[in-house]
Amino acid sequence: MTEPQPTEPRRILIVDDEAGFTRLLKITLEGTKRYIVKEENDGSQALATARQFRPDLVLLDIVMPKMDGGDVARQIGSDPILKDVKIIFLTAIVSQREQAGLDGIGGVPFMAKPVSLAALTAMIEETLG
Repeated sequence: MTEPQPTEPRRILIVDDEAGFTRLLKITLEGTKRYIVKEENDGSQALATARQFRPDLVLLDIVMPKMDGGDVARQIGSDPILKDVKIIFLTAIVSQREQAGLDGIGGVPFMAKPVSLAALTAMIEETLG
């Protein structure tokens, strides 16, 4: 019998203008040993960072200065290198109660802030398949 091979950690890019939030989320997700995480706190730099990092998934804030999450998502979706990258919006503009009745924002799954690790990792795994 052969032993199952360990799976490669998934690469996640967090794009949010709140540096404290991205840092805490990075430490928490990397603590699971299932993810390699990079932070970007400037929405206008998100595309360049994603092209360099090549994430499997982007956790993307919607409301940010300079460039909002919707614009970042469109840039990623139209980039030939990144077009298959999955996105989950993280937002404080929808409450957790309101989230229960919605499937997504523009077809993109989302979570209301604050997020729990269990709920977030479940959504990440579901989104990545």
